Amino acid sequence: MRIRSKVSGIWGAALVAISVAVLAGCTAEPPAHTQARATAPVVHPGAPGGDSRTAPPGATASPTVAGPSAADVRFAEAMIPHHRQALEMAGLVRDRTTTPAITALAGRISAAQGPEITVMSDWLTRLGRAVPGHGHAGDMPGMATLEQMNRLRGLRGAEFDRYFLQLMITHHKGALTMAADELAKGTDRGMLLIAKDVHTGQSIEIARMQDLAAR
Repeated sequence: MRIRSKVSGIWGAALVAISVAVLAGCTAEPPAHTQARATAPVVHPGAPGGDSRTAPPGATASPTVAGPSAADVRFAEAMIPHHRQALEMAGLVRDRTTTPAITALAGRISAAQGPEITVMSDWLTRLGRAVPGHGHAGDMPGMATLEQMNRLRGLRGAEFDRYFLQLMITHHKGALTMAADELAKGTDRGMLLIAKDVHTGQSIEIARMQDLAAR
């Protein structure tokens, strides 16, 4: 009986020691590097042209997707008719000049701006906004007047080339102004991407057209 009591006492003491060790492990301080991760702020990158934001400790690193703003809507509603006029001007090229550089430029304009009109029109429709119609004036910078468009239609050959470049350079510069405004004030990722493409692509085309006009 005494031997059994001693054995029971030994096992009981061992179980108590194990329990104390387990409890001590549960309440121990986590490693320093783990604490640093838990208390460090999380930086969320902003949309193109926007600022980053700092999230509270423990927040996820995935950025939130911003919804459309009034600036995005204004950009789409203005850029659609602006692009349409560029397509109209480009469409005049085939029957009025045989200059390869002008023909190639018109093709690039149509290939880039036609799909952008479709994207912006679909985006406005999903928002319940009316897609704007065609126009030759308004608040959009760089737009050719109806008189200028009629004059362009009446020209051929080298005269057409010169006037086409003059109008299209002005038109593209207007698009850069609109794109820069969207990049500064917009929040919708789709519209910001279009604005970035417009600003990059049309800056390159302006340089090419200025080179052509100087020849």
